[in-house]
Amino acid sequence: MASLSDRFNINSQIEHLQAKYVGTGHADLTRFEWNLNIQRDSFASYVGHHNMLSYFAIVENESIGRVKYEFLQKMLLPCGIPPKDTADFEEEEEEDEDVEMKG
Repeated sequence: MASLSDRFNINSQIEHLQAKYVGTGHADLTRFEWNLNIQRDSFASYVGHHNMLSYFAIVENESIGRVKYEFLQKMLLPCGIPPKDTADFEEEEEEDEDVEMKG
């Protein structure tokens, strides 16, 4: 059975990894942020491994440089524009309800 010190040690190791590496996630990570990390990690891996880059270039019938450039551009906004925060959305709904009640 794990002792209390073992649990503390494991939690401190997890916190250290989450602070050191952005893509490891945390409890407050949104679905959009998680998908963003996955997409960016994938594109970085494709650009970093020449064989994968060559494969994509052959499949798309483009030069390796063009495919690399497109992947680097896709890393900026791989999942599109971030959605509104849910807290902001809930505030707007409450304001709309107040206007409807007055009008």
